[in-house]
Amino acid sequence: QAQLVESCGGLVQPGGSLRLSCVASGIIFSMYHIAWYLQAPAKQRELVAIITDVGIENYADSVKDRFTISRDNTKNMVYLQMKNLKPEDTSVYYCNARRSVGSYLEYWGQGTQVTVSS
Repeated sequence: QAQLVESCGGLVQPGGSLRLSCVASGIIFSMYHIAWYLQAPAKQRELVAIITDVGIENYADSVKDRFTISRDNTKNMVYLQMKNLKPEDTSVYYCNARRSVGSYLEYWGQGTQVTVSS
């Protein structure tokens, strides 16, 4: 059974940094595009960053030059390094895996809370 588990969210002051982690199980990790989304209260889920199966990265304009997505296929892990955090980055962050070839398959983690506040 496929599962994504996020971790390492928390409370951080403005200007601070966090690194979110997501571990995948039950999938052939290298065959999936992996993304981070955020969802603030009463708002739709938004794409933050994505890394494709071959390592191409793309970012939302709001996080460019502050966030970095990376993956380690040997560990089935994806990371989101967040720097210079702002209060508006406060949200629940979700890990998403979408199969890159063959049948459409998509999975979500349960989310991890990031709060940026002084």
